[in-house]
Amino acid sequence: QLQLVEYRGGLVQPGGSLRLACVASGFILDYYDMGWFRQAPGKEREGVSCISSSSGRSTYSDSVKGRFTISRDNAKNMVYLQMNSLKPEDTAVYYCVRRSYGSTWCAVKDPVQYDYWGQGTQVTVSS
Repeated sequence: QLQLVEYRGGLVQPGGSLRLACVASGFILDYYDMGWFRQAPGKEREGVSCISSSSGRSTYSDSVKGRFTISRDNAKNMVYLQMNSLKPEDTAVYYCVRRSYGSTWCAVKDPVQYDYWGQGTQVTVSS
């Protein structure tokens, strides 16, 4: 059974850091681009970052570029999102997602390209 499970969300002060983790099961991670989306209350879902399957090239939204880093460990079936210099506007539920195919470059604007989603983990940035 294909499954994506996120964890390590939580409450952090502005300027702090969190490292989200996603464990993938039921498919071979090597073959797929992976990403993270987020959704804040009252706002539309937003693509945050993705990482390609073959080149390892990553893409980021303008709102997190320079602060967030996505990575993957295919041997451990894991995808990570390192989040630094967190801001209150980063508060949202964060979702690990699988793109329906692998490539040398991924985009993170269109959620329709991502066919499996985790249940989400809450990240709250507040003092």
